[in-house]
Amino acid sequence: MNTQHRQFEFLHAEGATTPIKGWVQGVPVEDKARQQLRNIATLPFVGPWVAVMPDVHLGIGATVGSVVPTKGAIIPAAVGVDIGCGMAAVRTTLHANDLPDDLALLRNSIERSIPVGNGPGGDHRRIPDSIETKLAQSDLMARLAVIRDKHPKIRPDKVDKQIGTLGGGNHFIEICLDEADRVWVMLHSGSRGTGNMIGTYFIELARRQLEKRVLGFHLPDRDLAFFLEDEPLFGEYVEAVSWAQDYARANREAMMARVLHEMRHRLPKFQLDKEAVNCHHNYVQREDHFGQSLLVTRKGAVSAREGELGIIPGSMGARSYIVRGKGNADSFHSCSHGAGRVMSRTAARAQITLKQHREATAHVECRKDAGVIDESPAAYKDIDAVMAAQADLVEVVHTLRQVVCIKG
Repeated sequence: MNTQHRQFEFLHAEGATTPIKGWVQGVPVEDKARQQLRNIATLPFVGPWVAVMPDVHLGIGATVGSVVPTKGAIIPAAVGVDIGCGMAAVRTTLHANDLPDDLALLRNSIERSIPVGNGPGGDHRRIPDSIETKLAQSDLMARLAVIRDKHPKIRPDKVDKQIGTLGGGNHFIEICLDEADRVWVMLHSGSRGTGNMIGTYFIELARRQLEKRVLGFHLPDRDLAFFLEDEPLFGEYVEAVSWAQDYARANREAMMARVLHEMRHRLPKFQLDKEAVNCHHNYVQREDHFGQSLLVTRKGAVSAREGELGIIPGSMGARSYIVRGKGNADSFHSCSHGAGRVMSRTAARAQITLKQHREATAHVECRKDAGVIDESPAAYKDIDAVMAAQADLVEVVHTLRQVVCIKG
């Protein structure tokens, strides 16, 4: 790429051996996130550089909105505990004028069909037959049994209760309209409680391994504890994280089927268009870059190879984008996974009023109560600035605006 037209800037400290390339022009980056990125880049197995997306913000151990390539080692906390979290979207043949003026009934029917939120209320009380069949036809239970033989603390009790469920936090289901007023369904979720259990368990195992290691370098944060490729736990973690990523994808597919089922009950007949996307944005996989085989961890980042479709959602009430990757090698063929938080959840609850939240989401059929204040648009970066900062990573294919938003 011609560096005269590059959009990234260097974020590493002077004298650092591993560069940090950030697509952050015009978007805020907190000082603590910058330091966290520099901590990651000091590890001898990280590189050839770290790529930073414009939605970057402070995370646990590793920064959300970062792409961390490693050689011969893997950092469980860089993948995180919401393993395989990602997005799915599909375009229908419906148009805006096919939707009722009052969308509350549609929203309520989807919320009744798909458990939302964390805790017991977010699980199936009775597993739908279609989801039970889907799980039985997959190899997920058999693969998990193999993992549990080595790691009995990883319980299977949530697997069937939570496939096809949303969860809480920033997970959502949306009905959207594109620039031609065509109706899309878009949703965001991951591997739920079992993925969280796997992530938490292996992060703790990595910390214990750290206590046994004699390091020839400084580890600035124990959350950056790692497994080395010649250790049994490395392969066992890869096996478990691969399972969680596949479960997350199956979870999104099951939810999408339930949403479309409810829409078919309440809306005119429709078909699905050819345009559909299902992509992770918290995951690790082996990839070849610059003639090297690397383990690429995307923590809040989406694969954006040339021609590859992806999803970059805004916050509640803001625009979202279906994008096509440009295959930018400097970013390890990646782009942002959303707008990125500009306020912590605690700060958002303290600073954003209910009146402000209701005004910002006035055009969306969604929750207007204090329980979702931490997900209000003001808690996130400006999605338009985020998109402008990564114009050399992706091109916009469709611009979506929500008309229904369901939060956990």
